[in-house]
Amino acid sequence: MYNTVRDAQELAIAMVAPGVVCSDIQDAVEKLFIKRGYETSGKGKEFAYAEGFVHGIGHGVGTSIHEEPRIGTDTTGILEEGDVITIEPGLYYKDIGGVRLEDMLLVTHNGHKNLTNFVKKLQV
Repeated sequence: MYNTVRDAQELAIAMVAPGVVCSDIQDAVEKLFIKRGYETSGKGKEFAYAEGFVHGIGHGVGTSIHEEPRIGTDTTGILEEGDVITIEPGLYYKDIGGVRLEDMLLVTHNGHKNLTNFVKKLQV
């Protein structure tokens, strides 16, 4: 599960650039999770009762905790140079637990710069 979440984050980060439709990033991550066998249940239900990938892949960062652009299924935002966003895929299952990875990125004129400097390595 950890490797799948890490791969989903790498996929999403690779897509970050000016002009990218935010919902396209969400869709790509959802398709990866489904392909790997991580179905999501409870879409539209209260978060506490849903399992799988149950939230948007990210959001803008600014003076409020969650800002535009929102990166999710029903969003219409388009990434612009200068946006600071999170990319935070996660999978959650009541019987085994969850995995979530979060990085913060700056959208640059030719792509993005990852502002998170943290080694991602599963500790067992």
